[in-house]
Amino acid sequence: MTDNKRLAFSIIRFLHEQLQSGDLSSGAQESLEVAVQCLETAFEVSADDRSLAVPLTLPEIFASAALQTSPSQGNNNNNDGVEVDEERRAEAERLKTDGNDQMKVENYAAAVEFYSKAISLNTQNAVYYCNRAAALSKLANYAGAVQDCERAIAIDPNYSKAYGRMGLALASLNRHAEAVTFYKKALELDPDNDTYKSNMKIAEDKMDASSPMAATGGVDLAGLLSNPGFMNMASSLMTNPQVQQMMSGMMSGAYGAGGGAAGGGGAPGPAPAGDLSGLIQAGQQFAQQMQQQNPELIEQLRSQIRNRAPSAGNEEQP
Repeated sequence: MTDNKRLAFSIIRFLHEQLQSGDLSSGAQESLEVAVQCLETAFEVSADDRSLAVPLTLPEIFASAALQTSPSQGNNNNNDGVEVDEERRAEAERLKTDGNDQMKVENYAAAVEFYSKAISLNTQNAVYYCNRAAALSKLANYAGAVQDCERAIAIDPNYSKAYGRMGLALASLNRHAEAVTFYKKALELDPDNDTYKSNMKIAEDKMDASSPMAATGGVDLAGLLSNPGFMNMASSLMTNPQVQQMMSGMMSGAYGAGGGAAGGGGAPGPAPAGDLSGLIQAGQQFAQQMQQQNPELIEQLRSQIRNRAPSAGNEEQP
């Protein structure tokens, strides 16, 4: 946690320097001031707490990192130009294992810290970046997960899991066309992975915003209306006297008290709160009738809706 506080302090100090530069518009200054307050509150640090200061400023740290990861160094098995000895490799592996243990107990923030420390010891291990991407996705930091997947793929272009996790992160950012591309590559490398197949199908469905599947929240209405079991159930329900009475009540509630059609001409106005409550209650009763008549079909519909969300599924855990 101390490292996190130091990082937050460095960011706050950088933002203060930007505020003091005088090069920002009033709107940008106000936004940065809010950001500083949020960081101070979230990490319980103060810009005056010099005990958290590190020798280099944030821009200096960034410049140093950019220099060390220069493409001219190539993609050999080293750690920023320094040979990674066996002791460092072993310590990095131990930290990765600690991160995996934290993932198992759903302590994702701690997992990120362990993976980050492993990366600091060996920047050329694709697994560390890919595992950290999984933890970042669990924390809803999908942009960070995308960056880590990109690093993992740069190190190992044949790492199927990195492509799969990239697909998940992109889909979570609603970048479905890109997600499909990465799922396809993951399947080229791991053709039997059913999770990649199902997640790619979901992303493909969501690419077309006008498709029936997208417009109905993942429910195949065309298939539903062509389902004999559903149509028979609907026909039977509509001839049920109790259901007919229920529908009559719904119609009178929506048009009578609101001063609309039942009040003599004109379009029906919005239903008052009481009528809306009655509509909701009637709808719930109608759903109960459907559940009682054909519980198997209703469960199929529920499963169809549940299965529309991308899932890590049978993907190997870190």
